[in-house]
Amino acid sequence: QGQLVESGGGLVQAGGSLRLSCAVSGSIFSIRAMGWYRQAPGKQRELVAVINRGGSTNYADSVKGRFTISRDNTKNTMYLQMNSLKPEDTAVYYCHADSPGGDYWGQGTQVTVSS
Repeated sequence: QGQLVESGGGLVQAGGSLRLSCAVSGSIFSIRAMGWYRQAPGKQRELVAVINRGGSTNYADSVKGRFTISRDNTKNTMYLQMNSLKPEDTAVYYCHADSPGGDYWGQGTQVTVSS
């Protein structure tokens, strides 16, 4: 049984940068798309960015030009480079993988941006 393990969250000042990582542990076969979602207190979980197996990407309008999603298939790891962070980016960030065997979610990593 595979799982997703996130790392890289933390506390940063507005304007700063963080890089999140999501490693695939165990066996998750034929992953199609992977993505990052986030959930702020009192709000619904929202899509931040998604990357498919071919490398095509899509971003939420709120993060376009600031965040970059990437994927290293040789390391079974996905990344989210977050630059020019804003206080409104504060949330728990979750990675997600879509496969024929089902959906997988990471445990979440907290990102806090102070003003």
